[in-house]
Order: sequence, then structure tokens, then C-alpha cells
Amino acid sequence: MALKWLGGNVDHPMADAKQARRIIAELPANDASKALEEITHWLETLNQTEGFKLDRRLENIELLDGAAQNHQRKLLRDYLSMQRQQKFHEHRLWTAVFGFWKQLGDAYALCFDGHESGASGAGAIGKSLAVIVTRALRAFTLQLKWMLLHYGPIEPRIWSELGRLYQSAESKGFAESVIEIYPGSHGAVSVKDQFLRAMVLAASATDGLPPLRQEIVERVVAHFASAFRLADRPDGCTHCFDLAMPKVPVRLFKGAEPTATLRYFSAGEGHARLCRLIGNIQANRVIPPDINLRGSYELDEVVAVLKHVAQYWSEKPPARGSERQKISGRITVVPGLNDVLQTLNPSKGDALDFSQAQPGESWIVDNVSDGGYGAIIPAVTSDWIKVGMLIGVHNETTKHWGIGLIRRITRDEQNRRRVGIQVLSKAAIPIKINRPGSISWTDASSESEGALLLSTAPDAQGEVGVVMREGIFNARDSLEMTVRDKSYVLTPVRMIEGGEDFDWASFKVASRGA
Repeated sequence: MALKWLGGNVDHPMADAKQARRIIAELPANDASKALEEITHWLETLNQTEGFKLDRRLENIELLDGAAQNHQRKLLRDYLSMQRQQKFHEHRLWTAVFGFWKQLGDAYALCFDGHESGASGAGAIGKSLAVIVTRALRAFTLQLKWMLLHYGPIEPRIWSELGRLYQSAESKGFAESVIEIYPGSHGAVSVKDQFLRAMVLAASATDGLPPLRQEIVERVVAHFASAFRLADRPDGCTHCFDLAMPKVPVRLFKGAEPTATLRYFSAGEGHARLCRLIGNIQANRVIPPDINLRGSYELDEVVAVLKHVAQYWSEKPPARGSERQKISGRITVVPGLNDVLQTLNPSKGDALDFSQAQPGESWIVDNVSDGGYGAIIPAVTSDWIKVGMLIGVHNETTKHWGIGLIRRITRDEQNRRRVGIQVLSKAAIPIKINRPGSISWTDASSESEGALLLSTAPDAQGEVGVVMREGIFNARDSLEMTVRDKSYVLTPVRMIEGGEDFDWASFKVASRGA
């Protein structure tokens, strides 16, 4: 028989204030995952239990919300710091944090809905309505963030709730009222600011960024939110969102007619401020202390992310390099520089004869452009997939292996993972490199490093691209290259891009002794 606690006829332990505080006090202090799991459980049971007076329900939600903050931040740091995300651990962390934000968003939304329906205690929480809506919007925005970290798709209910809650605040006249959403921790915000954080985050093209860089984007969005623009007319805006439709915000398009529920938005003055910030960081080589990134990042990495964001906040987004063509076919893919080098195996006779069967995964290609492929990844494999990963690519119709980078990851409505692949070279050439004078060229020493030459001849600037193990490139020192039993000197020009296990750099090339 269920116990009836002191909160009237409510059949729930947290109906009693003392018992609720005891539940919070007994949460595991040193196990963030278990603590957040328990908090999520209590939120879920609150959301499923009827009969709470709204003021008592809100008190419990606030207790659980406050108790979760340090734990969810710890799990976020753990998630972002994983060097190579293993499927089980990554999924466990993601599920724990996303599940918390889902239950918290639903909890605050239920409070708001209870107020609107005149439930018991509605009068007692009336003065907190703006706080309740803003916190609900924040929780749905953070669900959006975690779906983006998982590369989508975004559940339609997220857009429905964001639109519904914002429209309600607008109709009640408090959408622009500035409030303290949490005492002393998040600063003064408005419902409109919080709504725009979700809209601009969705418009910032994070599917082309690894999780750590997505986190920087979210912090930048939060920093500039008060400068974003929201309007009921398209003038001066770049995107639009229908409050009544469960659909992603989109770039403005010709012929879009204003409706009662259509809202237009842009980064507004935030774009100009962001561009000034980029200039200041590059000039002074320091990130201003008022930019709260909640972590330590390499300065150049921050600048790269800011430039990415600035492109997508601008009036004209980056143009696609070439048109996609719909095709149907397969490619064989191997992950990471080591596996690519092993597959190419330059130690065997003719290093460029790749007609033998090679290990790897088979991916379905559904579109192609001059710059790369769009492909669908098999569901049961590919735990290693991440944005920025180097891969070897073998097309069914060609003899040679190419080299590419995974640039974009999304999930479609069938929950299939799709990737965008930039092809660096359609026929990579295996080479050996080492520091000048470190070995004799006639000595087949293991001190030489395997690497990949990306072209058979220098480009118009007299440069060649080389992909090598991470940490080898040095802007001051030349390298010696052996390819097809010939020796060359590589003079460094610039680093093009670095990854988890590789450096991609440009060199001037000359015959040895020239």
C-alpha cells in the first residue's frame, strides 16, 4: 500500500518538505553520474505525479535543479575531454545529461501549464512565471545543444516547446523583461534572450565541428545573446522561425510571407562585436577575461571557431565550393593515419597498386561534388567517427586510394548517420620522411616516418601538401622525403590543419642536392 505523505493526497516522497531535503542531502557527493541519474529519476516521478500544489512542485524542481548543476557540468567536461569517444561510454554520458535536461524542461513546462490551467497554487507562482518560462527555455536549449553534440536529428518537440513557450511570454507581455534566471550565476537575461540563444545556436552550423568546438560556439552564443535581433518583419534579419511549427529555423528565402507566428532573427549587433573580438584576439594574442568559455582552449582553436561562427552569422553564408550531384555507389573507408599508411603499405613493390582487397568499412555514397562525398554510415560499426577525422577512401571505380577528412556529421529521420567528406587527394602517394642528416638514405632505417604526399607535382605556388604524424611538422625545419627511391628536400611553408593523429602541411619541394 502506498504511503500518503504530508502533502495532502499526493503519493510521492517529495510531497513532504523535510523528506525532499533529505533526498537531496543523500545524493552521492563523489559520483556525478549516479547523482545525476537519481536527480533525473526524481524529476521524472514528479512529472508523472498529479496533485502537487504548484508552489510545492516548483520548490521541489528548484531543489533538484540546484543539486544537479555541478554534477551535469562534471559530466559535460568528461564528455568533451574524451580523446576518442567509445560508443558505450559516450552513449552513457550523453544519455545521462540529455535525460536530465529533458526531465527538467518538462518539469518547468508543467509548472507553467498548471498556472495557465488554474491548478492549485497557481496564484502563488504567478510572480515567478517569467523565471519559470526562461528556465524551461534554457532546458530546451540545452537539449538542443546535446542533440547537436550527438549530430542530430533534432526532435520536433524541441521546436514546438521553444515556440510555444516564447509565444506565451510574448502574449503575456514579459518576453523582454530582464530577470535573474538563477541567483548570481547566469546574470540578467530575458525570455527573448534565452529564446534567441536557441535560434542562433541552431543557425551556427555546428554539425561541421567536433564536440569541443561546439562547446565554444554555445558559450559565444550565450555571451552575445543580448545583442541578437528578433522581429516580426524580415528587415535586417537573416533567418526565420515559425512559432507554431515544429521545424528548424531556416535562412530567409525569397517569397517568405510574414504571418502571425513567423519570427525573424539574426545575430544583429552581435556579428559586428564578434568580428571586433576576433581582431582583438589576433592582435593581442589573448582572450579577454569577460569571454567565459568555461574551460581552457588553445588561442588559435578559439579564433578558428569564432571565424566559423562569424561566417554563419553574416548576411551571406559561405558558398558551397561545387554543386552536389546525386549518385548511388559505395566507398571503402579506413580510419586514421596509421591505418591508412598500413593499407597503402609502401614497403611492397609497386606502392601505388591498390587493386588487392583491403580491410575497411563499406559506406554508401549518395552524392558527390568536386570536393568530396556525402555518405551514409553503417549502423553497427564506425564507433570512431568524428568531425576532423582523417580517412582513407577507395572508390569502386578507381584504382588508387584517396585521402579525406570528415567535415560534417548529421543524423537523418531514420537515425542513420550521414557524413560529409572533403577529399584532400584522389590518389595519395606513400612516402618516407625524416629530419635532414638523421639517417643515411641508403639505410632502410626504422627511424623514417611514413607519410602521404597529396600530389604528383607542385601547384602554381610551387608547393605540395603532405600529411604526416601529429607533432612532426615544424615551421623552422626542413624535412627529407623519399618517394619511389628518389630523395627530396621539403621546406615548410605553413600548417594547413592539425588533427588528433595527423598534421596536414604545405611545403616547397626540391630535389636533394639542388
